[in-house]
Amino acid sequence: MSHKRVPKRKAAIAVGSVAALGAAALLLPNAMASQTDAADGAAPKTLKATDASDLASRLQQLLGDAFAGSYYEADKQQLIVNVVAGDNNNVIVQAQKAGAAVREVDNSIAELKAGAQTLKAEATIPGTAWALDPRTNKIQVTADSTVTGANWDTIESTVKSLGTGMATIKKTEGTFKTFVEGGDAIFGGGARCSLGFNVVTGDGTPGFLTAGHCGVAEAEWSDAEGGEPIATVEAATFPGDGDFALVKYNDPATVAASTVDVGDGQTVDILQAAEAEVGQQVFRMGSTTGLADGEVTGLDATVNYPEGTVTGLIQTNVCAEPGDSGGSMFTQDGGAIGLTSGGSGDCTVGGETFFQPVTTALEAVGATLGAGDAGAGDAGAGAGEEAGAGEEAGAGEEAGAGEEAGAGEEAGAGEEAGAGEEAGAGEEAGAGEEAGAGEEAGLGEEVGGDELGGVDDQTGNGADDGTGLENNENH
Repeated sequence: MSHKRVPKRKAAIAVGSVAALGAAALLLPNAMASQTDAADGAAPKTLKATDASDLASRLQQLLGDAFAGSYYEADKQQLIVNVVAGDNNNVIVQAQKAGAAVREVDNSIAELKAGAQTLKAEATIPGTAWALDPRTNKIQVTADSTVTGANWDTIESTVKSLGTGMATIKKTEGTFKTFVEGGDAIFGGGARCSLGFNVVTGDGTPGFLTAGHCGVAEAEWSDAEGGEPIATVEAATFPGDGDFALVKYNDPATVAASTVDVGDGQTVDILQAAEAEVGQQVFRMGSTTGLADGEVTGLDATVNYPEGTVTGLIQTNVCAEPGDSGGSMFTQDGGAIGLTSGGSGDCTVGGETFFQPVTTALEAVGATLGAGDAGAGDAGAGAGEEAGAGEEAGAGEEAGAGEEAGAGEEAGAGEEAGAGEEAGAGEEAGAGEEAGAGEEAGLGEEVGGDELGGVDDQTGNGADDGTGLENNENH
């Protein structure tokens, strides 16, 4: 099968458009939101989520130990920064002058991380997870339905030992597991996984990122069930410090575009890697459940899967099901945020889900987002200029207005890839093929010109043209 780029339809976002994503209806904010300058440094700036994430990174460096986390307030389009000021009111003034809204809190990042270490040492029990939640300034501990009896008592007593105001605990339905099966699927033996984002590897050849539990399950991957391998795993991490894998295309001439397939032949451009921010709206694509949205709810999450403990993840309330593993999580303005790892629940009842940060994965494997020619030239002016895509991409991000970002195809993988089980859902293959992931697109492209009115996809079959997703033939 040839993996050369073919013309595809583009989807571009319009100001004030309403998108129906999965079961949710949401208002897409103005992609060209302006910043209001504060005359005296006290009034918070109006920021897009990607700009807020970049500001948070800068303030973390500026404020040092006084920085106690941050989150994005979407309705006000403001960055809220937690500070432990003590007697030093200067840190509050600095954060305000930078454009953030400031909230004084009791728990420092160091104290919260120390609490997380105590949980790791005393309560690493399969079916549990914890993450830092800056909105509550606490550690959010979650236990799935398998945590009962003595294990529940251990979790409860460990949380209590951290002291009042340090952590909360809650139960979630279902069980924590890796999400494996198909999207724009890639197949490896008995496993079926999603391709996350296309990349350029350290030696300049094309490859892609996917979930680490897929990479450790199988060494070679095809874009069709039972088909010839088109890519080989170069490196994989799972469990441990993340859940990511770098897979290199066997044909170095493969043109793997920097897009995400949102179904029905429509794609969106990925313009840069970006850090997650609590409160940030994100989108996830997978073959089983299609396009879904939600928000980031926690950072630096630890998840105790049956296969082992994984650290450094992003926690969200975006639904996912078996078949969505490895798929891409991204923002409306073209930021590559995460790779689907696992979680609990489904897209009927909801649940807790976890994602591998793209920035961490790229740094670990020595790859960069940007492949093929999707968005270069025609997306640069409309989208690359905003959201900091040429200048404020965030730690470890690949910036640049026409610079390509990695994605294109999503997929799931055989259920419990880490355990090597098979799966089955959504038969369309991806991995660099013309099924949409290698397509051109424009999430954030030519903003204010073309329109993304909405995507209505609860089945995984893609976008419904009747929802307002305007298609533009690109030749």
